[in-house]
Amino acid sequence: MEERRLEGGRLLKTGKLSQAEIARHLGVSRATVSNWAKTVEAKGIRGLRKKKAAGSSSKLNAQQKQKLKYMLDRGALANGFPTDRWTLERVRQLIQQKFEVAYHPNYLNRLLRKLGFSPQKPLPQAIEQEQELVQAWLQKDWSRIKKVAAARRRNRVLG
Repeated sequence: MEERRLEGGRLLKTGKLSQAEIARHLGVSRATVSNWAKTVEAKGIRGLRKKKAAGSSSKLNAQQKQKLKYMLDRGALANGFPTDRWTLERVRQLIQQKFEVAYHPNYLNRLLRKLGFSPQKPLPQAIEQEQELVQAWLQKDWSRIKKVAAARRRNRVLG
């Protein structure tokens, strides 16, 4: 669509075709070409380029965002939560308490990404797990299991 607008702007600038002829040539209405002509006259052909939607301004200013980043870096425990895991709901609560600003949890992932955070998901791990036994298993048994599996793959006949 942007390419069609720019082509229309170039045709308008040359002045060889009427607006009706340009509309037929590009497959748009005459009203559309008329609007393009007004834009080209006021802003030039660059005025026909696609514009990114501005959106609303942030509810937190730059200083508040830096303070939020500092609080998030300190961890959830340091900010009064029972565990040290951040969730969007917890971040929303923190912003509400400290800055008296309401955010919807679905938007917070964008804000956190702009602050340099990325989504993390902890690996599942049994609470009863003993680290010494896990390390011993990894060193002793896992390498043996990998060697047996590799030998089976080498001896496999495909067909």
